[in-house]
Amino acid sequence: MKRWISFILHLAMIVILTSFVSYTATKQMDLKIPDSLKVVTNDEVFVLQDSLTSESTLVNPPYLGNAYNGFKEALAFKESQGRYGVVNTLGYLGKYQFGLSTLNLMGVYDANSFLNDPKLQERTFETNIARNKWILRRDIKRFNGKRIRGVVVTESGILAAAHLAGAGNVKKYLRSYGKDDVADAYGSNISYYMRKFAGFDISTIQQKRNAKV
Repeated sequence: MKRWISFILHLAMIVILTSFVSYTATKQMDLKIPDSLKVVTNDEVFVLQDSLTSESTLVNPPYLGNAYNGFKEALAFKESQGRYGVVNTLGYLGKYQFGLSTLNLMGVYDANSFLNDPKLQERTFETNIARNKWILRRDIKRFNGKRIRGVVVTESGILAAAHLAGAGNVKKYLRSYGKDDVADAYGSNISYYMRKFAGFDISTIQQKRNAKV
């Protein structure tokens, strides 16, 4: 009887230890997805969180050349993976992730209509580029081709950074020679956009004061 009890206890210990080792191995293989890559779907609208860590993923935007079309599609891919129906966790809208205040400045007031109108989103982006070109015209002329903290400044980099942080913050960045380098809520900063979107030819879009859609 004692032998049977000893055998059963010994067998139970083996089962417990085997289960523990299996559980530990499983936990070690359970890779944790970074918050920056989590996408939550909700009918036709999904929430996309983005940050600098997304640059290291295997997903890359399609290369469409260095002209304006390539510029806008590369920027759109960074903002929303090129999807018109996106609303991010901070309420920024559409393919190019516009805030409501910026949309209002350009004469767009209906968020739902904006989300469901790809042509309007494209016109709004082009209008915003023309508007920021006007605001930053002197800084583009002054800093284009210069190097700030290892990053070559180009017109397209300046305008991409203005899309991220606003023209006023880009002025501060340039005039402080990189000291005032603000970032958005997901960690993308002006210098990153300057570098990532440098070298595109967007001369086809003319600067326009108080541009409206």
